[in-house]
Amino acid sequence: MTIICGIDEAGRGPVIGPLVMAGVALNKEDEHILRSLGVTDSKLLSAQKREELYQEIIKLVAAYEIVIVSVEEIDHALSAASALNLNWLEAEKCSIILNKLIPDAAYIDCPSTNIEEYTNYLKKSSPKKTKLFVQHKADLNHLICSAASIFAKVTRDREIEKLKQQYNIDFGSGYASDPKTQNFIKDNYNLYPFFRKSWDTYKKVIISKQQKKLTLF
Repeated sequence: MTIICGIDEAGRGPVIGPLVMAGVALNKEDEHILRSLGVTDSKLLSAQKREELYQEIIKLVAAYEIVIVSVEEIDHALSAASALNLNWLEAEKCSIILNKLIPDAAYIDCPSTNIEEYTNYLKKSSPKKTKLFVQHKADLNHLICSAASIFAKVTRDREIEKLKQQYNIDFGSGYASDPKTQNFIKDNYNLYPFFRKSWDTYKKVIISKQQKKLTLF
């Protein structure tokens, strides 16, 4: 039996909330079932369809692993005190997933423009038995990676919903391009712990507020 694995992320770009990485392991002989279910890149599916597929995929997989990366960890990785960046932070979490699932082969959606460098980084801390296929658009081109993208996106959406319910607020999608999110940050930048303070969107609000304070003197 050959176990294959797909790894993908959700929430790399937003200014609010965690980054989620997911790994899904499956008997290669069962991969065709994913196609029959209608599995594809999560970005091409509605939220309702992703939830439905999540429930179907979870019955089928041999194992899965989900890693939720907090805003604090993201900000630290991007700080001057860290030797990481967002790509290498993802690579670290990717290795954690691989070492949990220990598949025979893994298809990984690559966030870096330098696939060779990213692959070599992963090889240092991944299981020796695992053959790595690190590619751009793996979530679109490989069903097992599409399944992982669904797991990551569904989990990220659930985490965002938890934040909204916990604080009884609506900050929109959490993406900087969302006007509702932009206005929420401007009005609440110092009130909540879920902002990615290393993001330019957040930094610009802080600079703007500081400049306004200076004009009062």
